[in-house]
Amino acid sequence: MALMIVGHPDLANSVANKTIVENLKQKTNDLEIRHIQKLYPDYQINIKEEQQALLRHQSIILQYPMYWYNMPAIQKIWFDHVFTYQFAYGSQGNKLKNKQLLVSLTIGQTEDNFIQQDGNSIIDNLLLPVQKSAQYAQMKYLDPVILYGISAVTGHTKSETVEKALQHSQKLFQAIQKLESNISLSN
Repeated sequence: MALMIVGHPDLANSVANKTIVENLKQKTNDLEIRHIQKLYPDYQINIKEEQQALLRHQSIILQYPMYWYNMPAIQKIWFDHVFTYQFAYGSQGNKLKNKQLLVSLTIGQTEDNFIQQDGNSIIDNLLLPVQKSAQYAQMKYLDPVILYGISAVTGHTKSETVEKALQHSQKLFQAIQKLESNISLSN
């Protein structure tokens, strides 16, 4: 069973993230979903509870929208408080060792806005802090699943955004199934 940490600060008014989360809930009962903004509207993260959730699972999915080329504040606070010394790192901080971390990210802008003149994407650079944090915690950082171009300024209708989010959710579901089957095979 996988764990999804939803870091959208206003999921109720989201189109893409809300669709992704709700669609995954319908597709599988084997996914624990923790909407951290709903759990901690005061930003007072229950560290022990969140660490226990991480310990229950081999696969962790971070689901959030990109905000100003970064993760929302609640997601960053969650990282800062939960990935603690002697839990995620340190001489005895191996509790996340070999767990898999998958980022599922929604981005309002089109993918073209992330391509440099040399043709390379900057998205890997933007996700480098998450990747390095995962590696520091001895986790396996997996290639992210990214949904671009879902804001109203891209000209997409709400129904088009929902359709794109459903397609993203299907990709994510397949990635989760693959992760879980790999874990089953290695046990």
